[in-house]
Amino acid sequence: MSAALDARIEPAERVVRAGLAAGTGTCAALEIGTADGVRGRIALGRLGTAADAAAADAGTIFDLASLTKILATTLLAMRLEDAGRCAMSDRVTRWWPAWHGPGRDETTLADLLAHASGLAAHRPLYEARRGAIAFADAICRLPLESPPRTAAVYSDLGFILLGAILERAGGAGLAGQIAPMLRACTDAPLGYRPPAAWRPRTASTGWDAWRRRELIGEVHDANTWALDGVAAHAGLFGTVQAVGDVGRAVLRALRGQVVDGLASPETVRRFATRRTDVPGTTRALGWDTMKDTSSCGRFMSASAIGHTGFTGTSLWIDDARDTYVVLLTNRVAAGAGADAIRALRRDVHDAIFGPAA
Repeated sequence: MSAALDARIEPAERVVRAGLAAGTGTCAALEIGTADGVRGRIALGRLGTAADAAAADAGTIFDLASLTKILATTLLAMRLEDAGRCAMSDRVTRWWPAWHGPGRDETTLADLLAHASGLAAHRPLYEARRGAIAFADAICRLPLESPPRTAAVYSDLGFILLGAILERAGGAGLAGQIAPMLRACTDAPLGYRPPAAWRPRTASTGWDAWRRRELIGEVHDANTWALDGVAAHAGLFGTVQAVGDVGRAVLRALRGQVVDGLASPETVRRFATRRTDVPGTTRALGWDTMKDTSSCGRFMSASAIGHTGFTGTSLWIDDARDTYVVLLTNRVAAGAGADAIRALRRDVHDAIFGPAA
């Protein structure tokens, strides 16, 4: 698809421009590439809502929100399993005994990764707690909304618990384990707790009523904020190049290449395979998979994998067509709703992968 991609960059840019004009974020960055390299990269808009806000460019830093789940946590889980430090078939109770109880004892790490643990999507744990251990213990006391593996309910809570487990399995904090792994994939800005030097080129994520300030370079997700900016479900900041570099590394691994910083190609492929034992799910281990009504649009291959982030971010990888697409926006700064960003993501991917591609 390499040659076709070059012809699709301009139509995709027009879609992004129209989305920003309609208020779906104040700025956006888009990168399209293959396993061999970048085919196109654009940046549009301004970093905030003020008329004099700085213009976005290819070096603009975004709050990546739940892209953290795939760029950090899922890749770390693969590495730890390959190293023999844990297995996704391990029961949660092996690593966090407080999880035990009726309907819980058979839950595995894979169930947490696939959003099939039975946990609710979200709870405002930040209102009364601080720190990973306090969060994990509180999550273990929450009632399940369904028995494990009977449904897929997208759950930040499951990933918060998983992050605490991966710290125990790896013998170090998430940030310390994840940073070298990401540095092996990219030399562009990507990490937790962005330094002050990044602030002038960071996209705003708008006014936060809880913290009573505009968030620029401070994580939007309040539970992550209460975890000192480092969590398994959110917390990463980075540029479109950085996300593209990691996406390209995963694409290469899916195509059978051994890639520095990543697990074996076999493990990467296994994590990218949709669960078949959870009714109605589109989830793999960490990743979502192709569904033609989702953010990936209508035309990706059946084997495509990806993820989105609440702030307006997404990464999709189509190994069968040797293509990855990164779309980063700050839709929360503009007050854009879920329907608006869903439509923008769908239209961008359809412009890239549609029938003439």
